[in-house]
Amino acid sequence: MTAIFDALGNATRRHILRVLAGGECAVGDVVAALHPARSISQPAVSQHLATLRDAGLVTVRADGRRRLYAVDDDGIATARSWLAELTDPLAGLAQPLDALETEVARGQRDRRRRTSPARLPDEHGGRTA
Repeated sequence: MTAIFDALGNATRRHILRVLAGGECAVGDVVAALHPARSISQPAVSQHLATLRDAGLVTVRADGRRRLYAVDDDGIATARSWLAELTDPLAGLAQPLDALETEVARGQRDRRRRTSPARLPDEHGGRTA
């Protein structure tokens, strides 16, 4: 988690992620997309992409001699989940509470069965109290 937010702490890396949000790109395409806003070399962009990849925010795949980079949805989901915990700290308890509710209901049902009078078969084979 720390690596994700360390990577996001850099304005150039956040800008690179915005570029990649439009679809996968080669390093040269990222450099060209960044050029109007800031002058940055291809080796510098490659270093930023490596940091984003190491943090789990970017994926890379080979396409011949080129490497295409894209936003890693899993990394973004991890960051989003952590941030969501800040606004809803009890969200992580929803599933355990559902399980607890099921166990309580099961216990109540078992207690009712143990305390209800035994049912005996009537003369027609049915059960009566």
